[in-house]
Amino acid sequence: MDKLIILIALVLSRFYPILSQKIDYSDLSNWAVHQNKIPAVLLPYINDTTNFSKADVFYVYPTLFLDKKDERWNIPIDDSILRKKVIENAIRFQASAWVETGRMFVPFYRQAHIRSYRNLENGGREALLFAYEDVKAAFEYYLEHFNNGKPIILAGHSQGSTHLTLLLKDYFDGKALQKQLVAAYLPGIGLKTNEFEKIPLLTAPGQTGGFVSWNTFKRKVNKEKFEMWYKGKAVVNPVTWNLDKIAERKKHKGFLFSNNKMYSKSFSTHVIDGAIWITTPHFPYRSMAWTMDDYHIGDVNLFWADVKFNSKLRLTEFLNNFSSK
Repeated sequence: MDKLIILIALVLSRFYPILSQKIDYSDLSNWAVHQNKIPAVLLPYINDTTNFSKADVFYVYPTLFLDKKDERWNIPIDDSILRKKVIENAIRFQASAWVETGRMFVPFYRQAHIRSYRNLENGGREALLFAYEDVKAAFEYYLEHFNNGKPIILAGHSQGSTHLTLLLKDYFDGKALQKQLVAAYLPGIGLKTNEFEKIPLLTAPGQTGGFVSWNTFKRKVNKEKFEMWYKGKAVVNPVTWNLDKIAERKKHKGFLFSNNKMYSKSFSTHVIDGAIWITTPHFPYRSMAWTMDDYHIGDVNLFWADVKFNSKLRLTEFLNNFSSK
């Protein structure tokens, strides 16, 4: 038996050379964003800190470990290239949408390679669960040392939404902490409408205590990807925040482009069975959209201003309901 355990450990070490190491989240360097650590890229988006004392935002970034030549399943937490991508891409263009909704916490974690999703039975599942253990440890540290009973907004994208789904099941669903859940924003993955036992899909803009999800395609939907991951899954319209089949261009509040400019009334948004599709964005660089297969990468920043406004609205409703009890 001992030899078998050693053999298994050796096999795992080939894929998870850092498996035995627990991340110390008391070390500020293991946080991308923290109440004592706000990256410079976030500062232009912080004009109102009113909600910092009222609620917390726990954000988990999407898959940025994409190199096809890299055979590792998980990337070390101190990888400098990935850390730069987290700050310059995920924090700047995604987390920034929620930064005024509450005091923000974003842990670095040993995320799984993108190949994990298509190889769940051949190492991918283990890689994703390994990454989740870091997210889980970070959340536990945050809860113990910083939350103090404050309302919580969970926000993520893609792999980040995957980990937050597990976090909701482990810590919120039908548990005491659910009372502190303002909303969970989980775009970029396919979730069933009844994914959770007690946490509902939110189908009105001011609802709280549940989750929202959407996955963005072009008018010409990638059928293979749609049917494999999203068909029949939970979806709301991220402009109207209900089940409206169409949100006209004039209702779109704005998307944040890589030039740091906001473009409002840029496209119409259409809900289909488990996803959304948008018309080609009206902005100076719209020809770039023609080269894209879908808009998964833009699930958040395409609706940046819509997300910002809605998360603040939900927090206001949550606080009003809480104070009236």
